[in-house]
Amino acid sequence: MFYPKLALTNLKKNGKTYIPYLLTCVLTVMMFYVMYAISKNTGLDQMQGATSLKIILGWAVIVTGIFSVVFLFYTNSFLVKQRKKEFGLYQVLGMDKGNLTKMMAWESILTILVSIVLGLAAGILLGKLMFLILLKMMHFAVPLKFAVESDAMIGTIILFLIIFAITFIFNLFQVQTANPVELLHGGSQGEKEPKTKWLLALIGAATLGIGYYIAQTTDSPLAAIGKFFIAVILVIIGTYCLFTAGSIAFLKILKKNKKFYYQSRHFTSVSGMIYRMKQNAVGLANICIMSTIVLVLVSVSVSLYTGIEDALSTRFPTDLNIMIYDTSQENLDKADQIIKEETEKAGVGLENRVYYRAGAFTVIYDQKNSRVLLEENAAASYSTEDFRWMEIIPLSDYNRLEGTNETLEENEIFVQMPDSGVHSDTFRIENETYKVKKSISLKSEAKNDVSSAVEGMIVVMPDVQKIAELKQQYGYEGADKVTYSDSFNMSGKEEAKNTAVKAIEQRFTEEVAESYIEYKDAYRSEFFIIYGGFLFLGVFVGSLFLMATVLIIYYKQISEGYDDRSRYQIMQKVGMSKKEVRHSIKSQVLMVFFMPLIAAIIHVAFAFKTVTKLLAVMNLVNVHLFFLCTVGTVLIFAVFYAIVFTVTSKQYYKIVQ
Repeated sequence: MFYPKLALTNLKKNGKTYIPYLLTCVLTVMMFYVMYAISKNTGLDQMQGATSLKIILGWAVIVTGIFSVVFLFYTNSFLVKQRKKEFGLYQVLGMDKGNLTKMMAWESILTILVSIVLGLAAGILLGKLMFLILLKMMHFAVPLKFAVESDAMIGTIILFLIIFAITFIFNLFQVQTANPVELLHGGSQGEKEPKTKWLLALIGAATLGIGYYIAQTTDSPLAAIGKFFIAVILVIIGTYCLFTAGSIAFLKILKKNKKFYYQSRHFTSVSGMIYRMKQNAVGLANICIMSTIVLVLVSVSVSLYTGIEDALSTRFPTDLNIMIYDTSQENLDKADQIIKEETEKAGVGLENRVYYRAGAFTVIYDQKNSRVLLEENAAASYSTEDFRWMEIIPLSDYNRLEGTNETLEENEIFVQMPDSGVHSDTFRIENETYKVKKSISLKSEAKNDVSSAVEGMIVVMPDVQKIAELKQQYGYEGADKVTYSDSFNMSGKEEAKNTAVKAIEQRFTEEVAESYIEYKDAYRSEFFIIYGGFLFLGVFVGSLFLMATVLIIYYKQISEGYDDRSRYQIMQKVGMSKKEVRHSIKSQVLMVFFMPLIAAIIHVAFAFKTVTKLLAVMNLVNVHLFFLCTVGTVLIFAVFYAIVFTVTSKQYYKIVQ
């Protein structure tokens, strides 16, 4: 039992670094199990919109798993760095590498047992609470079936056994490939003053600038989906480059400023950070990236959830929207009769009613040539920014909607172009050229079925037959190539309006051929399930990254404390007071460790425009709401960040003293 006892003693003596690591392992195991168990819960199938929720939870499991691998491996590297001197001392005192391997193996076994057993126990105990929170967010009344998910438990055990095996192999490699002298000086390596790498700094500035430029110049919500991830990758590269090279350049500029540098509280902190900035930079960049992820995830998920009613109103601008694909006069007359009978019976009035026939197309808009392309194979040479939604309305319906008596020749059209459109005297649909008699702006504009994600355009043609021919020519299937849209609001009591909607829906199903009805209340529960799932995911994953941020900050402060202790002891011996040491520590924290927070806030500010476009795809166009959620998230996070630094800087000061 010598090696198990020695391993346990080592863990106790290194409690300042190992206890936070063990707590993090336990929390990571718990969170992964809870997310995996929720995704496997059979009660999800009872929900409307369960498919969407399962996809969201599936991605959350993958993200949590990847996070667990990367994060635990990263934090393990801090532990190895702090213990290199200890491992070297063991070898100097006579312990060979085989004995050292046995001791490290027992340390790993103890870590695995504590992490997995306590993590799974906490996950099982808190799993029910997490279920209830998820149900509350989704406004789902029927309780999900709660059980200990054996598949989730087995998957969790396998994943974390693999993670701990990888970290153990890495630790062995660090010890086995180094001689005792190198290990004894392992904590002091990398202290040569780094050179200012201007090329790397320029690359960082360039990639960061391009990422910001993409974020600021993306106007199309569809284009934002693809471009956002490109911008994110560029910003991450730029962040690492600027923290690695730019921070050194910044510190050297401060060093050249004699008035600033030759002060007791600045001298030691600036010179110390220059000597170890190569190691610090990656950690600070990690803090910056993780802080940005937390801010964006939480602000987006909170704004989506709090803006559900706004999103519903955007997606369903009227109380009832009816689509009829069999536009025979008999079918349309029957539909109109049902609407009038059921609204009168329920005692509600019709308001803002808009009904018309149209052919709807998703097109690619060639702005330069004022031309739209309908064929699918044309998409290859155009970007998502060129996609548009187009409705072609017959002249008779246009005159009725607008109260006009306009006329059109066979090859003439009216056009309402999108905001980004180029107005021209001619307009081409594929290879057919039409003369634009005039540009129009509909008073009762047809609603965009693709929400606000795609810009729309309206074309008015002389007759409905031409629209049907176009749809048939370009491969649109259906008994009738032209659809009939009827949307309206209702005035009266909510109960009466709901009664009318239900009655209309039932009669349309039974009496009107090829019809489809949608209304806000029918989708409200699905919106709560999807957006509630996003909020749960945002807070859950945000908590993971927040935990990572706190632990990295803690380990950075501990690591810095041990590295700086000998320097500050020398400074005190030559006359520096304890007060001056404290001022120096405070200066270092404020000057360097708050850089990631400032950079993260700048990242969020530049990403704001692109994220609003992404939210538009999900029907949230309330920019003011998202702005308030973002500002609130940043303020709360900044306060939390400051508290964490206050606590960890005290630990730093204790180590130095």
